[in-house]
Amino acid sequence: MERVLSTHLFVNQHLTAALLDRIQHEGIPAVELFLARQHLDWRNRSQVSELGLWFRDAGLRVHSLHLPMHNDEYWGRSGPQSVLDITEPVKSRRIPIVDELKRALEVAEKIPCRFAVQHLGVSGQEYSERAVEAAFTVLEELTLFAGQRGVRMLLENIPNELSSAERLRRFAEITHLDLDFVLDTGHANLHEGVPEAFGVLAERIRSLHVHDNDGQADQHLFPLVAEGGTIPWPRVMKLLRSRPGQYPLLLELKEVEGMSKPLDLVKQVFDRLESLPGDGEPA
Repeated sequence: MERVLSTHLFVNQHLTAALLDRIQHEGIPAVELFLARQHLDWRNRSQVSELGLWFRDAGLRVHSLHLPMHNDEYWGRSGPQSVLDITEPVKSRRIPIVDELKRALEVAEKIPCRFAVQHLGVSGQEYSERAVEAAFTVLEELTLFAGQRGVRMLLENIPNELSSAERLRRFAEITHLDLDFVLDTGHANLHEGVPEAFGVLAERIRSLHVHDNDGQADQHLFPLVAEGGTIPWPRVMKLLRSRPGQYPLLLELKEVEGMSKPLDLVKQVFDRLESLPGDGEPA
């Protein structure tokens, strides 16, 4: 499986060519760019253009964009108006959200990529038909807009009642939007379990977000390196290897304060996951 790293690892830092150089130096061939205004600000034409020029001449590829969840620089702490939720039922509030996500997708005009990752709702959200209808309306527009830029939209399983593996598959079936998925191992571990989510989504998984947690909180721990993880990695890696070439091994990790040389730890995670024999519980 190809190694890919999400820049989520450095999300609280301004993304620069120097930081991307460090990732490339570690032998990682591709990245997912995490769009957040304190990190990669899709509104900042200078930053986007500079990175676009760097990628044009670099060996490092962009696998995907993770579309923003907020329009501020503070993870939504500036107020509810900063949340970019495509399930917003009120049309007048939904229109500026769509416009903002389109601006984010325009990054692909300067930094070409294959996929864009979108959340369906927000963490902890309850299921409602109005939310599903709103999301359908938005995604119908975004899939067209993204496709015109050579980008395919992917939905990610997140910990809410709209985005379990079963609900995502059902959403794709009833909307006929020809959507594929990102399997997030940490989010699945908080809900139905990674093997169960994989079984539901397997044929339409086009990317991964690989990280670990204690089964209670979305911690984005380093698998097999950080303490407290609960995902059965031998079994999970056996499953992930069962569909060769369908998706890369993409790590979406969280840097913790005081962590020394996080990219060295990233390499350890890749090495340890790839060295697992995959002979845990039967798939």
